[in-house]
Amino acid sequence: MKALPVDGVLVVDKPVGPSSHDVVAVARRSLGISRIGHTGTLDPQASGVLPLVLGQATRLAQHLSGSEKEYEATLRFGVVTDTYDAAGEVVESSDTSPLLEALEAALPRFRGTFDQTPPAYSAKMIGGDRSYVHARAGNPLRSAAVAVTTHVLELVGFDPPFARLRVRCSAGFYVRALAHDLGQRVGTGAVLQQLVRTEAAGFPLIAAVSFETLVKAPRAELRGLVRPMETLLTEVPAASLTEQGVDWARHGRNLGPAQLTTPLPHVPPLVRLFGPDARLVGLADQAKIPGFLHPAVVFSYN
Repeated sequence: MKALPVDGVLVVDKPVGPSSHDVVAVARRSLGISRIGHTGTLDPQASGVLPLVLGQATRLAQHLSGSEKEYEATLRFGVVTDTYDAAGEVVESSDTSPLLEALEAALPRFRGTFDQTPPAYSAKMIGGDRSYVHARAGNPLRSAAVAVTTHVLELVGFDPPFARLRVRCSAGFYVRALAHDLGQRVGTGAVLQQLVRTEAAGFPLIAAVSFETLVKAPRAELRGLVRPMETLLTEVPAASLTEQGVDWARHGRNLGPAQLTTPLPHVPPLVRLFGPDARLVGLADQAKIPGFLHPAVVFSYN
């Protein structure tokens, strides 16, 4: 008998070693689902929260990946590598570490919004190829700096030559670049020694299933751990549709007050649409007509 479709998110605690693509491949085999993606790459050398989007939830990936992320990062001072982490080729090394006072004085430079240059070994696109492709070919190129934001950056431990930082940041932030730039700022150099992503897409590490569970658990058990789409993007305002509203949304028609069970006091940039049965119908954005919603993503159910 054909298995029922599965739509939602499975949060995995990725170990050090496998790539995000590797985890997706394992999930496809374990869950028996081909349509799986993730909400933001986690380097092979990093561990922690990797939310996997399944089925129709893959259409929510861009919204989930744009959320804030939180990390616990361990930096090692006195070392510089070409990849900005401990797995790279050593470019410089010494036995020096900054004084605690110097490190604390340097941190404010990396709080709030500032320009950050991605590492040469990154997935940024340059000239039609990933940046790491150029770097591995011996022709590293410098990516354009982009504005990033740290909402939290605090020193939680310092045992020279190591320091532990808690980092809560915007999407597109490179903790490896932070390690490198902070090392340059204090004059000793630094690399990212260890990285654990403790939150992504609103999911904390405590909510993640282990990689061992993903590999070994029975399929039915794994499918029971999938979070339904109705529980996603809870920070986005919600609107309830009438039966007519559901039909109009599925035909791409603009939605006005008559298609909502309760009128919205104002129309936000993005709205989750729910049907009378409390199922997620899709997402809508602001229509060109003031006060109306335009369906942007619409799901289908059997």
